[in-house]
Amino acid sequence: MKNFTNVNKAVFPVAGLGTRFLPATKAQPKEMLPIVDKPLIQYAVEEAYEAGIRHMIFVTGRNKRAIEDHFDTAYELETELEAGGKEELLAVVRALTPADMDCSYVRQPRSLGLGHAVLCARHIVGDEPFAVLLADDLMCGPQDGPGVLAQMVEVFAQVRSCVLAVQEVPLAHVQRYGIVAGEPAGERLVKVQQMVEKPSPDKAPSRLGVAGRYVLTSAVFDAIRNQPRGSGGEIQLTDGIAQLIAPEGVYAYRYQGKRYDCGSKEGFLQASVEFALRHAEVGEGFRDYLRGLDLSA
Repeated sequence: MKNFTNVNKAVFPVAGLGTRFLPATKAQPKEMLPIVDKPLIQYAVEEAYEAGIRHMIFVTGRNKRAIEDHFDTAYELETELEAGGKEELLAVVRALTPADMDCSYVRQPRSLGLGHAVLCARHIVGDEPFAVLLADDLMCGPQDGPGVLAQMVEVFAQVRSCVLAVQEVPLAHVQRYGIVAGEPAGERLVKVQQMVEKPSPDKAPSRLGVAGRYVLTSAVFDAIRNQPRGSGGEIQLTDGIAQLIAPEGVYAYRYQGKRYDCGSKEGFLQASVEFALRHAEVGEGFRDYLRGLDLSA
C-alpha cells in the first residue's frame, strides 16, 4: 500500500447523544446506525485505514459500548460461522479489525463540544499529527479514486499544516457550519485567513463550510485547552484551529467526492438509497423496486 505520510492516528469523536434520531438512538449509538449493511462508524474507520492510518482512537461516552464490541473479536460468532462453513461471512467479520490495526478508547465525561472531545485524546495522540473524522459525515471519494481523507493526508504531506475538508454550502445553511475564508493556494487549496463558527448569513465571510474531516498538528491541543467556550457555550474545535492560522498556517481543501450529512434524517436516507443502489448484492433488485414506485402519491 502507498505510504501517504506520517499521519498514523485518527480520532473519532463518538460520544454524542444522537438526539435527532430518537427513539432509535435511545439505547444504540447513532454511529452504529447502518447504511445498508455497515454502521456509519465502520465507513469512517475504513476511510482512515485506506489513508494509511493504523491507530484508531474512539472518544466515547456512556451507552457507547456497542462501538467497542463492533471492533472487538467475537469468538462465539466466529466459532458458529466456522462450524457452519459460512466462510464468506466469517471473512467479513474478521475483516472489521485487520491484524495491523490498533484501537484505543477514551471516555469524554461531559458533553462540552467537539474541541473538548478531541482534547480527551491528547494523551494517546501525543506530539504527532493526527486526523479527526466525524462519523455523521459519510464521505466518498470519486469513483475509482482515493477517499477524502487519503486526499487530505497527501495535501498535509505538502503543506505540513492543519488541513480542513471544505465544501460550498448554501448561504442559508452557513449557520450550521464552521465557515472559512482566505486566499487561493492551489487548484483546490485555500490558505485560511479567517474562521467563524456557525455565523449568521449576514456575517459569514464566505460560503466555504468545514466538513467532518480534519488533519491537525498536535499544537491544536494547547490552543483548545487555553481557549474560552465559544458558540453554544461549548469548546469548539474551529476556535482552537483558528488560533493556529498566524503561527502555523491552516489550509482548507475542496475535496473531491461527496458528503452525506447522516446526522440528519434526510441525509441518512439519501445515503441509504444511493449506497443500496451501488451494493453488489442488492443493488439491481433495489433499482427495479424503485422504478416501480409511484412517487406521485
